[in-house]
Amino acid sequence: MNPVHTLLRQSIDYAGLFPPAGLGMSAAIDEYLRYQAGPEAWALGRFIVPASRLAEFEEAAGGGSSERAGRQPWQLSALVGTELAGDLDQIAGFQRRHADSAPGMTVDTIEAKADAVSAIEETMRSVPGRLQVYFELPIERDPIDLITTVARVGARAKVRTGGVTPQAFPSTVSLARFIHACVRAKVPFKATAGLHHALRAEYRLTYEEDSDTGVMFGFLNLFLATALAGNGMAERDTHRILEESSPAAFRVDDAAISWRDRRFDRDTLGRARESMISFGSCSFTEPIDELQSLHWLEPRVHQA
Repeated sequence: MNPVHTLLRQSIDYAGLFPPAGLGMSAAIDEYLRYQAGPEAWALGRFIVPASRLAEFEEAAGGGSSERAGRQPWQLSALVGTELAGDLDQIAGFQRRHADSAPGMTVDTIEAKADAVSAIEETMRSVPGRLQVYFELPIERDPIDLITTVARVGARAKVRTGGVTPQAFPSTVSLARFIHACVRAKVPFKATAGLHHALRAEYRLTYEEDSDTGVMFGFLNLFLATALAGNGMAERDTHRILEESSPAAFRVDDAAISWRDRRFDRDTLGRARESMISFGSCSFTEPIDELQSLHWLEPRVHQA
């Protein structure tokens, strides 16, 4: 098995509803169904949807029983906002309506924002225990107190790694500090925004032809930085891999992914995935296409 499969299996949470893609619900569902049925379905994670749009999702997906709903189970991650009680009611109603549906639709994960210890604690008091909670944390300042609290309450962390403006991207120092804090506290995390490219480089910030450009982090950089943090590499040293932009610095063979003089075998990559669970991307095809164009992933198999 290509070690890229170990690194990316079920890792790309599809966020087609969100910028810069910004698809309508129907179009996003159709895309997700296409990916579920395609040869790269092994890399596909959850469908990301705001809790406030679950009813719209149900209607567009056909209520979970039509042919359009697909044959594969739907695993959804619902974004909750400031009206937590109302969002949780929406999720509970959705779960009741689809408890016995086939092939199955379930919200098993929610994603919330929190910028204070008290906000984390208050949210966890309201959320049913069956739901896995990710807390999106600010990382401009040291988030160690927030991450320690996330560990204590049995939740997970989330980091925003970009957006559609240059100001939305965190510094390398802040991102490395977050990764190391999560690894030390044994807090699994996900990342989102600005991660649909494999390697760090300057890219257009949106899909518009006249879009501004900015330097984006690569999802491969982020996964491997997490692996290095798990192996005890000093925080300041992970800055180099987060900022690595040369494809020549990486190599993929049948047994490992290498970066310069560092080699990550499948066991190491598997442990990294226990820390970095997934990343949200408004495009599923871009990450796959880039890995294939770099010859780090086998070409897509087309079915007749």
